[in-house]
Amino acid sequence: MQAEQTAIPSLGRWGLSAHADLTYRALLLAGVQGSNGLARHLGVPVFRIVQALEELAACGAAVQVKRGSRRLWQAAAPDQVMARLRQRRDPVVVTELVRRHIATVSGLHLDRVLPGGVHRFRNRFAARQRIAELTAAERHEHLAINTEDVFTAEATAAAAPLDEDLIGRGIRLRVLGLRPRDGSVRPGPPPGGEYRETSRLPLKLMLFDRCTALIPADPTDFEAGALEIVDPDAVAHLTELFHRIWRTAEDPGRREVPDIELSAREEAVVGLLAAGATEDAVAEHLGISRRTVVYTLRALMDRLGVDNRFQLALLLGAARAVPLPPVGTKRTEES
Repeated sequence: MQAEQTAIPSLGRWGLSAHADLTYRALLLAGVQGSNGLARHLGVPVFRIVQALEELAACGAAVQVKRGSRRLWQAAAPDQVMARLRQRRDPVVVTELVRRHIATVSGLHLDRVLPGGVHRFRNRFAARQRIAELTAAERHEHLAINTEDVFTAEATAAAAPLDEDLIGRGIRLRVLGLRPRDGSVRPGPPPGGEYRETSRLPLKLMLFDRCTALIPADPTDFEAGALEIVDPDAVAHLTELFHRIWRTAEDPGRREVPDIELSAREEAVVGLLAAGATEDAVAEHLGISRRTVVYTLRALMDRLGVDNRFQLALLLGAARAVPLPPVGTKRTEES
């Protein structure tokens, strides 16, 4: 398996320990390994590796394989691991979703709205047609709250062209979504749009130029259509609600693996070593002493809190600071 062709998920985002995340990356890079071999590669005690492997096995990220009398470990493919972890999500409690929706709608006092202030679209198809019409007429701002935990391909395909059109016309697009409980990264709007996440949202909502609001007629069944609200007080209430949540929500991009900034010397040394150069070759190429190469690496490991070069390579590769070291033929080591 070539590391540069593999998108390695960050298992720490899914609740696994740092040792489990590090062990999984090591298995992907080095191939089938035993616990002793992993301990030597990573420079951590064997009992930590055993605990990490148990974590990985529990979520299907690693499986035991037999080679004669030996028991070794093999990493599962990243896409399979992601699929398994997503299946472990706690289900949304429907009654809680309905309760929040009803509480928010009750605060709008729609029973006091004059005739014509609310219109019902009886099914999803009619609602989507109306969304397209309202989006085409927008001139300033489109605000949306998405309460879906999972988006279907159909829903994504329907929304993408509308979002792209809004951004292309210079209209501000802001979207609020639920923070995935499984640690995955959820795609936001196209470039030019703004996206934030939070752990709880009151209802699904679209606001068009702060003049029209669209909410589901039934929060548990989007096939039941939508309610269009044009009453100024109700729309103003929903607009204020959106911005109150927006101010406390967070940009999911800021929760990713933090950027690691390398000095020019650190970048040159690490880059050459990752490409397979020896310390002597790096020193000669950069016109510095071999001791300076070693000191540069040691200082970098101390700064990043890792114990050896293998851990350093994994950390820098995960942060995209430098390419992961090339992996040739997989090695098999006894446990």
